[in-house]
Amino acid sequence: MRASGSSTSDGLWLLPGLVDVHSHPGIEAPDDAYSHEVFRQHMLAHRAAGVLTVRSPGSADPVRDRADDPDLPRLVRSGQWLATPGRFFPGAGRRVEESELPAAAVEEAAFGWRKVIGDWMPDDPPVPLDVLTATVDAVHAAGGRVAVHCQTAESCRNAVLAGADSLEHGMHLDHALLPRMAAQGTALVRTFSAFAKSIENLEKSSDARLKEWVRSGWEHAFPTVRAAFEAGGTVLAGTDNKPCGRLAGEISWLIKAGMPVEAAIGAGSWTARAWLGLPGLVDGGFADVVGYAADPTEDPDVLSRPELIVLRGKAIL
Repeated sequence: MRASGSSTSDGLWLLPGLVDVHSHPGIEAPDDAYSHEVFRQHMLAHRAAGVLTVRSPGSADPVRDRADDPDLPRLVRSGQWLATPGRFFPGAGRRVEESELPAAAVEEAAFGWRKVIGDWMPDDPPVPLDVLTATVDAVHAAGGRVAVHCQTAESCRNAVLAGADSLEHGMHLDHALLPRMAAQGTALVRTFSAFAKSIENLEKSSDARLKEWVRSGWEHAFPTVRAAFEAGGTVLAGTDNKPCGRLAGEISWLIKAGMPVEAAIGAGSWTARAWLGLPGLVDGGFADVVGYAADPTEDPDVLSRPELIVLRGKAIL
């Protein structure tokens, strides 16, 4: 059976260019200074894996309005991370007071997306619902979209009730909110790849509360992804991890979490493209195509072994 977003040609199974909806090219760590050479390296790694569109929710790039390099994947840009006091990595992102958050988010409107740090450590209070709602409303009125970093249950709740466009991580998301997310189009970007690395390093922490919080959030993630899909919600594939170009691994995590294989692949291809307003394999669409020797819905492992990569009509592989 052919996947709904795929086609075939000359013995290859074709997919619209893959999409990593949560990647931060140009930095290795959140508090790094942006490097355009590192950005190129990261984007080339994405391209080599067939990832032909990258959404960067929260950017360290000081020239965020530069035109795309035609040799690199398409970049869906964001403004800076917006962090209120006590939230986010020290020195990273743009720091604003809670009262300044709506206006600051609108100032970043020229860059399409803006990322709000909705919470941070497990026992810290999240950005209040009224502040987050005012921020989302202001950005939507300006024609933009809002991604919210949220890990605690209360922060996830606030992001959903505020009408955010995406929940990044959603670690302790209450399943009772999933029907509302589906109804209003709020996507869940679970970023298994990043948290798998956190789990690997968890024993190095001496903070028992933090360890329990991360571990329980990891265990909660698997039934949450399955429940979100079954509720009719949008679940998307984003790695939030280095090295870049490992989207196939993120799709594999979605499958392990219980998403049907075709839906999990779509989360990193045609579904993600449609959600971002980008065309798939259609007449007049972008000539961004990845080809595989076998049907990825029958053998998802082939996603890590593209046989053909075409970006903007130019054969890369």
